[in-house]
Amino acid sequence: MSPEMIGVLGIVILLVLFVLKVPIGISLLMVGFIGIGWIRNWDVALIQLGRTPFDTASSYNLSVIPLFILMGMILSYCGLGSDLYRAVDKWIGHLRGGLAMATIGTASVFSAISGSVNATTATVARITLPEMEKYKYHPKLSTACVAAGGTLGVLIPPSVTLIFYGVLTGDNIGRLLIGGIGPGVLQVLLFMITIYLWIRLDPSLAPAADQLKKASFTERVHSLKSVWPIMLLFSISIGGIYLGIFTPTESAGVGAFGALIFALITRRLDFKKLRKALDDSVRLTAMIFLIVIGATLFSQFLSISRIPVKITAFVGQLDLNPYIILGLILLVLLILGLFLEGLSIFVLTLPIIHPIITSLGFDGVWFGVIMVMIINIGLLTPPLGLSCFIIKGVAKDVPLETIFKGVIPMVIAMVISIIIVIIFPQIVTSLPDLMKQ
Repeated sequence: MSPEMIGVLGIVILLVLFVLKVPIGISLLMVGFIGIGWIRNWDVALIQLGRTPFDTASSYNLSVIPLFILMGMILSYCGLGSDLYRAVDKWIGHLRGGLAMATIGTASVFSAISGSVNATTATVARITLPEMEKYKYHPKLSTACVAAGGTLGVLIPPSVTLIFYGVLTGDNIGRLLIGGIGPGVLQVLLFMITIYLWIRLDPSLAPAADQLKKASFTERVHSLKSVWPIMLLFSISIGGIYLGIFTPTESAGVGAFGALIFALITRRLDFKKLRKALDDSVRLTAMIFLIVIGATLFSQFLSISRIPVKITAFVGQLDLNPYIILGLILLVLLILGLFLEGLSIFVLTLPIIHPIITSLGFDGVWFGVIMVMIINIGLLTPPLGLSCFIIKGVAKDVPLETIFKGVIPMVIAMVISIIIVIIFPQIVTSLPDLMKQ
């Protein structure tokens, strides 16, 4: 059997393992090890199996992941979600649909902090859904806002998903983190515009403005008291990357240390919560590291199978507009996102599609942001629709059908944002291009 056929067989087996819910890292290690042994020999496979974990885990670039995760876990256990929601509510809660917009704002910040779509969706749902129910917001609107807002953290830095993309592709992690800011803000605005238009078309979704209490200016300013240190912390860590003061790893270290100091000074973190934060950080980091190690071994297998080279050469010979090829790739990613979790799609497709994208002249950072945006759609759509199922677990009295119907306008907004970013790549690239390296 030719190396190319072995490579194709390996991809098929990997997909089957993913569908069977075998852990991603284990699946990648198994297929990569067996594939290398089959194409070369088992001595080479054993050598790679022994060398790859150390070489990968000792990479300096990977050290950014546990530090940002630790920062997010510490801030999450400080009860920041409730403070964020109260602050945003004070400023825009009196507007028609203001609580729904506040939910989007809260979820976007909290998801960036926690680094986990699942944790954000569950936490924000518990905080915001009872409040919106009290003010007679329709469940279709309230659950859609939580689901959509939870997806924003993978764009707004510090995004572990974009860091993961950079580790797999070799693209500059600092540029990726800064590049996600523009599309993240764009999606927040589009979600809020969607809420406004949706309520204008169907006023029964939200209470009238005269039924809502407007906070005084003093109350608004006072609401910032509990969240401004977090905003300052993010400005220092992410701004440090932008200004060239910190590397991404140094920025993550500053963020984690600053979060710990904030938690201790405000006495929001006792020993029990700190232990939970550390435990969650270690578990999540170990899972990500195992995936990266497995992805490295699997990439080595694909490389010696020559599939990426063959496909890149084939695409290069096609007399097609690069944007048509990009559209086909995005369509495949969209379909995969309906059935597979995001990290699985990354490790399965990037060794093949990233060389194609760069050979077509597209910017790797720009494509990385778009790839994250399109995979995110799968979090809101059946059959996977993970965010919707999490919300159903919190809001047990809301039918799952209502939740899925509610997210349709948000999915449309996500598709529009992707089209805008494709037409205007400067939304992603302008800030990274201004960075001080």
